[in-house]
Amino acid sequence: MIKPGVSKMHGSRCLCMMAVVAVVLAAVTACGPTRFLDDDELLLNRVHVRADGKDVDVDKLNGYVRQHPNSRWFSLFKVPLGIYCISSTDSTRRVNRFFRRIGEAPVVYDSLAAARAATDMEDATRNMGYLNAQVDLEPRIHKQKIDLTFRIHPGQPYTVDTLSQIIDDPQLDSLIRADAANSLLHEGMVFDINILDQERARIASLLQNNGFYRFTKSHIRYEADTTLGNRRVELAMIIPLYRESQNQPLQPHPRYHLGSVNYVINDSLAQPGRRMPLTYNFLLSKSNLRPGALYRENDVQSTYAALAQLSAVVGTNVALEPSPTDSSMLDATVNLLMARRHNVSAELEGTNSAGDLGAAVSLGYENRNLFRRSTLLGLKVRGAFEAIKGLDGYADQNYIEYSAEANLHFPEFVFPFLTRAFRRSSKAQSIASLMFDSQDRPEFHRRVLTAAWRYRWSRLDSRMQHRIDAIDLNYVFMPWISETFRREYLSDNSSRNAVLRYNYENLFIMRWGYQFQYTSIPVTSQNATYGSNAYSIRFGIETAGNLLYGISHLFDTQYSTELDAYTLFNIAYAQYVKGDFDFSKSFRFDARNSLALHLAAGVAFPYGNSTILPYEKRYFSGGANSVRGWAVRGLGPGSFSGSDGRVDFIRQTGDVKLDLSAEWRTHLFWKIDGAAFIDAGNVWTIREYDEQPGGQFRIDTFWRQIAVAYGLGVRLNFGYFILRLDAGMKAINPAVESGRDHYPIIHPNFKRDFHLHFAVGLPY
Repeated sequence: MIKPGVSKMHGSRCLCMMAVVAVVLAAVTACGPTRFLDDDELLLNRVHVRADGKDVDVDKLNGYVRQHPNSRWFSLFKVPLGIYCISSTDSTRRVNRFFRRIGEAPVVYDSLAAARAATDMEDATRNMGYLNAQVDLEPRIHKQKIDLTFRIHPGQPYTVDTLSQIIDDPQLDSLIRADAANSLLHEGMVFDINILDQERARIASLLQNNGFYRFTKSHIRYEADTTLGNRRVELAMIIPLYRESQNQPLQPHPRYHLGSVNYVINDSLAQPGRRMPLTYNFLLSKSNLRPGALYRENDVQSTYAALAQLSAVVGTNVALEPSPTDSSMLDATVNLLMARRHNVSAELEGTNSAGDLGAAVSLGYENRNLFRRSTLLGLKVRGAFEAIKGLDGYADQNYIEYSAEANLHFPEFVFPFLTRAFRRSSKAQSIASLMFDSQDRPEFHRRVLTAAWRYRWSRLDSRMQHRIDAIDLNYVFMPWISETFRREYLSDNSSRNAVLRYNYENLFIMRWGYQFQYTSIPVTSQNATYGSNAYSIRFGIETAGNLLYGISHLFDTQYSTELDAYTLFNIAYAQYVKGDFDFSKSFRFDARNSLALHLAAGVAFPYGNSTILPYEKRYFSGGANSVRGWAVRGLGPGSFSGSDGRVDFIRQTGDVKLDLSAEWRTHLFWKIDGAAFIDAGNVWTIREYDEQPGGQFRIDTFWRQIAVAYGLGVRLNFGYFILRLDAGMKAINPAVESGRDHYPIIHPNFKRDFHLHFAVGLPY
């Protein structure tokens, strides 16, 4: 129980810190920047783009603004300008130069840039089909500051009244008309130049995938008559015959087939029977380029994509040249640059678990080109030691762990019956893994052996990804448990310690799973969607024990009355089904500010041979990627509140999960980003367990057990990876069902309610 006086002291400290931050922000942003301006200069304070009506998408016109006001943190505070304003007008002093270098100078209004931006917006609006559009500048000046509004008067749009095609080449004419259902043009459409250009690109892509290697969208032109009246347009799309140069006569567009296809590895020609870093047949299997086939640009791009995923290759180039013997043929040369085949790595870690210091070292080896088929072999061994203090009744006060794992990544589907077209249209991996882990704690010794075979694949644009765990075997063996631990936590035969006992028994898991993920933009890196208008959807399902349970019933295999379960080699096996759903969406407001929303939910149900979910499959809440006002595994289930830190990591888990989060992300300076977030969520159990009172999910009460936290974060953003530090505070604590401590946001206690989290990557 926290004494009221202590709570009041820590609450006052928290409020004082928040007040100091608010005062500093207010003071910094309140510094007068106009003292750095000449009398005839104006500070650009705000810029708005407005349009009459809602027909014109002003977001597309914001990009034509040439001058932007000083940046704002969280779209509110002009902190970089305030830092600059801390300096005096004397630029010769070193301290002033320092503040100016790390700050941001006042943006002086440029009337010429504004006029040019208005002209560009006017042209862009007319290209949208509003041929009579006008843009006015509406300045508002107050105390040497200007708020500028670009007011767009689009008028009524012009529409296409009649549409015709004039295609002089019969081959092109038949292909384009056969694909007319996919055309972007139709009578009655708005006369939008952007759509007309998209149609040119679409037709060019269509023809390039039907042998017309030299065809580009510049071969297509439009003629439009806008004098019909009543804002009607007569539109004609024209594709003339091909002319290679000014002195050459007009002729049908040339159509190409592929001639020879050669593969060159590190400047050496690959041929059948010749020993090369990659086998010739393997290169053929990864390429869609075939001698005699009609040229298709998609085949070239899919070949690039297939070769780019190879761990043994660091560079690819496909060169196409007209054949010297046949002008209708293109000879292809695929040039490959190989990566270093072997790689050795070492890592050293330092750990601090609640004051217990430790260290870990790991050694790794990679062979990127096993079997000369770019198969990646990974081997890793790891050892860890931690000196554990304060465990009364245990002889050994140290923690020792060592593990070994091996992985094989095949850059293809290793599976029969798949068509060649499917194999070549997907980026695929087949993964075999084997791992052994040994943990010796003062309370128990645990051995874990896992083996798995998985498939991962995606389409060429990388937006849609699939994963199938064809088989995943997990064997957990407990060779020793201390008498103290067994007496205090496991010897009770009642249901009170059922969850604990289950997770300290030998267990076998044979599972199958599927996971699907879709991202609205192509994912090129882990943080590709950061600060963008993008969304992602992920869902997965897995199940375990069904096949073994069916065999047990069919053949009436051994049943253990002591374990109340069927066994395999005298070991109980788990049976459950688990489903997860994850959705995240980002809203980009400007180059510096965005809002990210996140929803995650999951349900796992043990049945048949199991009444409790294995610990590795249970959900937990709190930590850097969940409700950040709590420590990892420190929240829930439901209103349950743990008391024994040595075992609560087992009890503070559940079968149902709900996570909600909103995070405002802003760029601060250099590579430093900031975030302000609100998190909510919890975990629950499906069944009621005596040792987790208040943890069961009930449809009429669960909403009262949703925890809420808020906080601030700092990110060190290097693009390809992000380091982040998040400080979270509890706002609503479900472990206290009523009273003032249920709402820490009103009665904060810094020592009790504050948690700091360090992590690599974004929370979602």
